[in-house]
Amino acid sequence: MEILNTINDYLWTYVVITMLVLCAVWFTLRLKFMQFRMIKQMVKVMFAKPKDGSIGSFQAFAVALSSRVGTGNLAGVASAIFVGGPGAVLWMWVMAVFGSATAFVESTLAQLYKRKGEDSYYGGPAYYMETGLGKRWMGVLFALLITITFGLANQVVQSTTLCDSVSDTFSLNKAAVGAVITLATLVIIFGGIRRISHFASLVVPFMAIGFVILALVIVGMNIMDLPDVFGLIFEDAFGLRQVAGGGVGVAIMQGVKRGLFSNEAGEGSAPNAAAIAETAHPVNQGLLQALGVFVDTLVICTCTAFIIIISGKYDCGKDGILLTAEAIESEVGSMGRYFITAAIFLFAYSTIIANYFYGETNLRFISGKKWTIQAFRIFSGCVVMLGSLVDIQTAFSLVDICMGLLTITNLVAIAALFPKVVYLLEDYKRQLRNGVEPEFHRSQMPDEELECWK
Repeated sequence: MEILNTINDYLWTYVVITMLVLCAVWFTLRLKFMQFRMIKQMVKVMFAKPKDGSIGSFQAFAVALSSRVGTGNLAGVASAIFVGGPGAVLWMWVMAVFGSATAFVESTLAQLYKRKGEDSYYGGPAYYMETGLGKRWMGVLFALLITITFGLANQVVQSTTLCDSVSDTFSLNKAAVGAVITLATLVIIFGGIRRISHFASLVVPFMAIGFVILALVIVGMNIMDLPDVFGLIFEDAFGLRQVAGGGVGVAIMQGVKRGLFSNEAGEGSAPNAAAIAETAHPVNQGLLQALGVFVDTLVICTCTAFIIIISGKYDCGKDGILLTAEAIESEVGSMGRYFITAAIFLFAYSTIIANYFYGETNLRFISGKKWTIQAFRIFSGCVVMLGSLVDIQTAFSLVDICMGLLTITNLVAIAALFPKVVYLLEDYKRQLRNGVEPEFHRSQMPDEELECWK
């Protein structure tokens, strides 16, 4: 455990955070703050009606959001506050504001270089590394890293959090809970991407809206304390005591790491979901994924943070989902614990399903043989079971290392391909100014190997 923490500290302090911040700021400035100026268009694209039999923008958005909206929003935020204090919340916000531009870039590229499968489109960073950069070795490296990160490490965090919550609430054996979740996971993932996207589009809006309503009720009950909550967050992020004790560095580290674990902007995971949509222009999915970062961090993560800080339980000694449950129970009574258990079940379970899809998509890039996919499905079930047997901090340490290496690889690729995104966004805005619905044709980029555009 100590070795994992040491590797994490060096990797994140000297490499990952620097690259994330530089890329996010550069993309934001170069794209002229598109994440703020095009919010109206983001909402319009989200509700566009898909063609019959195709996976539409909203379903692709829901698959990506089902991975973003998970235990990172409940357990991850709590863990960030537990380790880095309330000031970590501010750095989550900062990374979301700038990171949404990074999410736009990577998802637009995933749409541009997507490919046609038997029953849907597919794609992601491995594919734009191979086709856009002409570096298959880099695509294979990324595919291996994301398969390990989401097919193994991330699944352990989701399963650990889910099993902790259910077993604590109902006094059940964690291993027994893990076995049930494993079976339920296998039922969905053996159904393929259509079943996964349908499941996500039904579950994600329900679970997100329910949790936001609960948070608004708790905030409303404590509305007079809201100025103190903001004051504590900013004081803890910049206070003299924190500077002297090195607390600011810890808050930044935890805010950025847990923010990335939650919203995944720059990590290279969401583009795998963005690629599956049938849309008229690559920018459409880029806009939606930028919106997804806002929904995830600025809305849902903030809800969790406010509940924990308002309750005053942020220094009670509990970590992860147990801290979130303790905070909610202190505000709305014992029913709150049952609600959070139901919420974490939906959050974590939908994330397990989406994580599996990311792993399968990239495994297909390495080897399209049927037996490898079937073996990976069975292996994914075993990993979910493993998650019921480890503690949350061990799980997070493993995720952080994998997530860091994955992010570095993806950021290098999207920085190199960024000029293509600038061209696509300018083309998109030009068509909007001319009063037409934006469409993209591969004849606009004759030097690119584009498989799926007219």
